[in-house]
Amino acid sequence: MNSKRETPSVGRLAQPLVDALIHEARELRIAVSTGPLGCRLIDAGASAMGSIEVGRRLTEICMGGLGRVSIVASPTTPRWPFAIQVGALDPVVACLGSQYAGWSLAGGEEDGGWFALGSGPARATYAKESLYQDIAYSDDAETGVLVLETGAPPPESIVRMVSEATGCRPGALTFIYAPTQSLAGATQVVGRVLEVAMHKVHALHFPMDRILDGLGVAPLSPPSPDFMTAMGRTNDAIIYGGRVHLYVSGPADDARDLAERLPSRSSRDFGSPFAEVFARFNGDFYAIDSMLFSPAEVVVTAVESGKSFRAGAIDTSLVDASFDG
Repeated sequence: MNSKRETPSVGRLAQPLVDALIHEARELRIAVSTGPLGCRLIDAGASAMGSIEVGRRLTEICMGGLGRVSIVASPTTPRWPFAIQVGALDPVVACLGSQYAGWSLAGGEEDGGWFALGSGPARATYAKESLYQDIAYSDDAETGVLVLETGAPPPESIVRMVSEATGCRPGALTFIYAPTQSLAGATQVVGRVLEVAMHKVHALHFPMDRILDGLGVAPLSPPSPDFMTAMGRTNDAIIYGGRVHLYVSGPADDARDLAERLPSRSSRDFGSPFAEVFARFNGDFYAIDSMLFSPAEVVVTAVESGKSFRAGAIDTSLVDASFDG
């Protein structure tokens, strides 16, 4: 991909969604405040209770306003009756350009070791991750929002760094934070089912400009106050319970090959609840086979030929083992 994608600004599209979240803060059980240097802080699940609905909305914000997210009846997990369903007007930009938690933010010693992964439209305004060259996209919005998987708001040093990196003044930045253990946090992580698939498509070096459309669905995992349990459940919801349908251009053989390589069962680490896999590698996230992070079941349709190819399968026993554990 050599030319820049002509796609609407994810920052501008997401801003009305952020404003609506703030306007309905009391009903949604979230807390809005002014943070360091005048930025806006939204506690979506740390000290505030939050809700499943907040998690659904956070997913749409993470996708830069290009996502359509619903809570639906789960079609495959009878013991876990509800799921989050995700679609995108532009899966590449929505998922990789905005939703992917690719911005690693770390404070100094004076910040008490604060750390979080940032996702959302402000990533595209910064646009220094290497994948932005691969998808040929960046944003020029004057406002920015980052969703942080953490239980603590960002310190002043992080706010200043994000402001300088994006060119957005601090008062035009919004940081929304919720830990994985919360209702909203768990929901928005499971809402990454399509994004996880898109990230693996990128890792498999399938041409991103041939991804035309995509849908994903995964069962909502129950929250847990224990971080390891919560993290395991949200990952297992996708790895063993997630389903994705991608629509691609090009030869049918390429679509067949992508379908065969995309599901999580292609990984050497497939077959155990994620918390067990994580413990097996002594908590070293990067020692886990990256091919594990993908949906359980996929369908890939080659639109010119109309042929569809299926691979993988939902493993309800592993979903149950994780969610009940």
